[in-house]
Amino acid sequence: MSFVEIKELSKTFGCSAALSNISAQMHKGQIVGVIGPDGAGKTTLLRLMAGLLAPSSGHIEINGLDTLGQSEEVHEISGYMPQRFGLYEDLTVMENLELYAELRGAPKTFDKLLQFTNLQPFTKRLAKHLSGGMKQKLGLACALLKKPQLLLLDEPSVGVDPISRRELWALVNTLLDDTISIVWSTSYLDEAEKCQTVLLLNEGKALFYGNPSDLTNKMVGRVFKIEKPENKRARLFSLFKDESVLDAVIQGADIRVIMQKNSMLPDAVETAPRFEDAFIDILGGSPMRVSPLSAAMPKMENPNPYPVVADHLTKRFDQFTAADQVTFKVQRGEIFGFLGPNGAGKSTTFKMLCGLLKPTEGKALIGGVDLQKAPKEARSHLGYMAQKFSLYGDLTPRQNLEFFAGVYGAKKETVEQMAKIFAFTPYLDKTSGMLPLGLKQRLSFAAAMMHWPSVLFLDEPTSGMDPVSRREFWMHANGLADHGCTIMVSTHFMDEAEYCDRIALIYQGKIIHLDTPDALKEAAKSEEVPNPTLEDAFVKMIEAYAAH
Repeated sequence: MSFVEIKELSKTFGCSAALSNISAQMHKGQIVGVIGPDGAGKTTLLRLMAGLLAPSSGHIEINGLDTLGQSEEVHEISGYMPQRFGLYEDLTVMENLELYAELRGAPKTFDKLLQFTNLQPFTKRLAKHLSGGMKQKLGLACALLKKPQLLLLDEPSVGVDPISRRELWALVNTLLDDTISIVWSTSYLDEAEKCQTVLLLNEGKALFYGNPSDLTNKMVGRVFKIEKPENKRARLFSLFKDESVLDAVIQGADIRVIMQKNSMLPDAVETAPRFEDAFIDILGGSPMRVSPLSAAMPKMENPNPYPVVADHLTKRFDQFTAADQVTFKVQRGEIFGFLGPNGAGKSTTFKMLCGLLKPTEGKALIGGVDLQKAPKEARSHLGYMAQKFSLYGDLTPRQNLEFFAGVYGAKKETVEQMAKIFAFTPYLDKTSGMLPLGLKQRLSFAAAMMHWPSVLFLDEPTSGMDPVSRREFWMHANGLADHGCTIMVSTHFMDEAEYCDRIALIYQGKIIHLDTPDALKEAAKSEEVPNPTLEDAFVKMIEAYAAH
């Protein structure tokens, strides 16, 4: 007998259908992944399962309890961790646990939970001072206070670094037994492969329900790798001119290609498919085959061979050193990845390189110009897209872009041009703060490009974005780099890091490794892991440095 029964479920908000005719059965002892892009209906489904929303039609039963008519009983046997950190940032870890236990009528015995989540050393720390991973662990601890039979986790790994993601998955797998059913929603398609069952959603409709390997295996014989092409970006663009190519992405020095059924790629070798390949196939292939942004880009005027130079950059906040002697050079037309755990010093270094933070020591050069000596001239060469949406939420996209056009001295017609390029013309006069995440990211990218900078800083630009939107973003990035724009990008997506020409790995404020993605994977090889992924290399190098 199924523990969760979802039957012909639909939910509308006004004229918009968030979910349409969803049916599924879930059993105890399983992790069920609710997978899909931004706006697919994942959060709506979890809120309906938690009894926080009423269905428009259809119904959900949790252990025989109807979520609409018996919502209080459903709350008693379920734990819900919302998408965004929903606890009190001005309270300590312990105060949050005590308050949540009081509200849920749970016993105030936290020793096992604190041990389980490794939060014992941080009970007196304010929640706002926790790292992203630690905040998620605190949210998980609160959701587990009443030992739920149904645990609902809404995108718990968004914005969390690979080490913290692994820790979260290890914690959740430890919970799994025949007394609990766990639902984990995510837009990270690699996480689907960690689940026993997945419900794949897109635009509120169910595309697939079942074992993820059943869908992945349908792609056998259709995924190929072109090994070390001479010019990987030029080859990538040429592949998209071939109608038999469904999708292609850079993977280190190689290119990964998905072909139409019954199509072959002569100079490539077959490689194992991933769940993401199957998802892209269901959607009909890559949504963008050429970047209109790079096509519109004027010729780069700054011919400096090293447009970005960090020279012993150091930043101290009282006794804390956030960045320590950070040194590197980025070549013209290079995509340079900046990776590290939460709190490693990525954003601090970015802000120093953009002139938003004054270094304690060292210097930053942009286009050969010292940011401290000639900040206005140096900033004229760069565009910056912040980690979180940092435009004016109360203004419309049109007003935001007109403001940036004025700041950078750009032509007003650039506003309409960017709206067309990034496909948000219908939203130009909406309120920016109310836009979906994907559109907010496009707007931020457009604002950073208003003056056609020769250097672009992108701080976790695709965090929380779905695979389709991320592919569009990287098509633009590759096109810009091919036109000579220099790009520095930080990301928690290890598959995205493979798109970079070189990667600097930062930990505790120091650069601990700097090399190509393939070289980093080669350095991480061992008898236990003969073919490491970039995530394997990331985790191994961080742990080795921490142990040292």
